[in-house]
Amino acid sequence: MKASAVRGHLDGLLLSVLESGPLHGYAVITAVQERSNGVLELRKGTIYPALNKLERLGLLRSVWESEGERRRRCYELTDAGRRSLAAERSVWREFTTAIGAVLEPAPRPGQAT
Repeated sequence: MKASAVRGHLDGLLLSVLESGPLHGYAVITAVQERSNGVLELRKGTIYPALNKLERLGLLRSVWESEGERRRRCYELTDAGRRSLAAERSVWREFTTAIGAVLEPAPRPGQAT
């Protein structure tokens, strides 16, 4: 799927995969890919700026964790992030309902439904 298809929905996707608990950046990429059955593939150059932006907005917080000699930054939702995710979901449901209503063929007059 084209990366442009995710524009406008990236924040909601990232908040959603972090809802169940803290993840480091690569795990966020993997979670989005797995939950979309491989349809959505995010790149590091896409998600790290987005994660940093969400942190600046107070929707995420991060901590550095060490695993052996490797350090990784783990992100988790804040209370504001959970409220933002709920709002993103509401807007998404409204959007998909409206688009579905337009894309589905309208019954012709006299045609049984």
